Amino acid sequence: MTTAERLGHTAPRAPWRPTILDRYLVSELGGPFLFGLSAFTLIFVATQILAIGRLVSEEHAPLWAAVEYFLWDMPAYLLLVIPMAMLLGTLLAMQRLSSESEVTAMKAGGISLSRIVAPLLIVGFVVSFVALAVQELFVPFANDKAAYVRQAAIERISPAASNLQAVTPLPGGGKQVTLAGGLDVATQTLLNVTVIRYDPSEKPVDLIVADRALYVAPTWSFANSTTYHFNPDGSTVTQFAPKLTVDIGERPNQIAKQSINITNAEDLSRAEIKERLDSGQLSPQQQRIFTATYASKLARPFAAFVFTLIAVPFGLRPVRGGGTGLGFGIAVAIVFVYYVISTIFLTVGSAATWLAGIAAWAPNVIFTVIGASLLRRASRA
Repeated sequence: MTTAERLGHTAPRAPWRPTILDRYLVSELGGPFLFGLSAFTLIFVATQILAIGRLVSEEHAPLWAAVEYFLWDMPAYLLLVIPMAMLLGTLLAMQRLSSESEVTAMKAGGISLSRIVAPLLIVGFVVSFVALAVQELFVPFANDKAAYVRQAAIERISPAASNLQAVTPLPGGGKQVTLAGGLDVATQTLLNVTVIRYDPSEKPVDLIVADRALYVAPTWSFANSTTYHFNPDGSTVTQFAPKLTVDIGERPNQIAKQSINITNAEDLSRAEIKERLDSGQLSPQQQRIFTATYASKLARPFAAFVFTLIAVPFGLRPVRGGGTGLGFGIAVAIVFVYYVISTIFLTVGSAATWLAGIAAWAPNVIFTVIGASLLRRASRA
């Protein structure tokens, strides 16, 4: 009795408990997935090494700064690599199982094809959530660090951002506008700060002016501040304070992003994009772009699951030669078509806010339908 036939006897177990079959298939996926992760990462690393060389030779950047910039820039590429690695890993794993007749033996043991691929699809689903977590929790932080290194060490621009403006909605309506002459990133200090609070009818309620404001999480400590409170009867109450604690509602990097990188939604997390959308600070065109990117950033990580689904039927097809090379070629072709379609739909989604969600998920839906159709056809073969 072959290994696959012995595994077939695990089919009657409860479907919610991992069986020997599940563990076997996941272990078969592990090696090819790591190979794909390494291969695609090395491709991106190779392109970045050339970029490091240009930074050092053409822009006269210190080697350590160029390398640090490269390392902080890598997490963004990792988001592209993870789904591609799942695609290649699933392709190679299924090719091996199919070429050695293990899939045939599993079917002979009474296990349906859908049951065989179930653990692979579950892994693809889990990896999608891992990619989403990396995108939301780590990539924006890494992008901030990369931008800081490029400005401070490579372009030799002062890390103190200038002419900052941030708009924060207030509970119960109204908004708070924060203006600053500069932000010293090293000390987390705003310079020449002005805070204006408006009521829901857009009338100013308070005006705070200070020499500087030091960020002491989660609030700000204003130094030498003067507060002007505007009463409904038209009178003004003035109060001076050498030290005043104010909740601006924004962290230093958020204020800098609102002022400097407001047009680049790709550098922000979905939470930060949502803040920009709610701030009322965006132009109609920016509103459409940010809405499309907000929806796209949720759909994009689930390419790992979609690629896993579509890779299974391709991996089951007979391979007369090529092996890993053929699998790599198929993976690159699928990835190319997927991201071309995604780019087209992202452009469509940017045309109108109501199209954003549809356009963001359309590539995943299209490839899921194709993958499910091919898998259904393969199960009948």
